[in-house]
Amino acid sequence: MLVVKIGGGEGLDVEAFLDDLARQPRRYVLVHGGAAELNALSERLGKPPTFVRSPSGHVSRYTDPETMDLFLMAYAGKLNKRFVEGLQRRGVNALGLTGLDGRLVEARRKRALKAVGEDGKIRVLRGDLSGTIERVNVELLDALLERGCVPVLTPPACGAEGEALNVDADRFAAQIAIALRAETLLLLSNVPGLLRDLDDESSLIERAAPGELDALIQDVAQGRMKKKLLAAREALEGGVTRVVLGDARGPEPVTQALAGRGTVIELPQLQSLQSQPSRP
Repeated sequence: MLVVKIGGGEGLDVEAFLDDLARQPRRYVLVHGGAAELNALSERLGKPPTFVRSPSGHVSRYTDPETMDLFLMAYAGKLNKRFVEGLQRRGVNALGLTGLDGRLVEARRKRALKAVGEDGKIRVLRGDLSGTIERVNVELLDALLERGCVPVLTPPACGAEGEALNVDADRFAAQIAIALRAETLLLLSNVPGLLRDLDDESSLIERAAPGELDALIQDVAQGRMKKKLLAAREALEGGVTRVVLGDARGPEPVTQALAGRGTVIELPQLQSLQSQPSRP
C-alpha cells in the first residue's frame, strides 16, 4: 500500500504527476493540500490569510469561521474535484472525500492557540477552527479500496461536534498511512526535498535516519518543511517503513520518489521486519 501526498504550493506539474500516479501498479491513496489556492482565493475575496507562529517555531494558518468557508471552497471544492477529474480522465475510478465525510478523519479541536507576536510576547488566540487528529475511519477506506475505488482525500477533519477543523495536510497523510499500514509515504512538493540551504537545491539531504529527525526539525528545516518532518516522524513511529520527501515539479515524480530521489527517511532493516505487515 502506498500513500501519496501532493502539496498545495506553486510550480507543481499536476498533469505530469497525475500521468505518473495513474500508471502505478500498486494500490494507493492520494492526499492533497491546497495552501496556494486558498491564499489566492482569500486575497481575491478580500480576506487575506493570517498566519501565526507558535512558541516552538511552527507556522500555521489562523482559521476563523470565514476562513473555514474559504478553506472548504479551495480544498473540498475546486482542488479535490479537479484531482478526481484528472484521475477519472486517466481511467482511474477516483472518489473524493474530506475528513468530514463519514467521519473519515476525526480530530480534537484546539480550544486556544498560543502565538508569538511581533514584540516577542506570547498571546492566546481563541476561536480558531483547527484540531489535532485522533482517529482515522480505516473501515471506510478499506471498503472503498475493496470496491476498486482510489480515495482522493483532503482536510478538513471532523470535530467531536461534527464541525470542520483545519488540520495539517502532511500529518493528515501520515495518519492515513499509519491506519492503512502503508509501507511507503510520499510527501511531494515544490522543492527537491529537505535542503540545508533554501537557496541552493544542490544542498539536498538525500538520506536521514529516524533518530536524526528531531535535530533536523530544530536546526535545518524551515517553514513548511518542519511540518513535513513532523509528519515523517509520526508515520515512522506508527509503523510506516519509508517516507520520501520528493519533488513534484517535473516528469514522473511518483516513480522518481519511489526510486529514492529526494530525501529518504526509513526504518533500519531490523525495525522494518518487526513492523506491522503492509497491505497489498
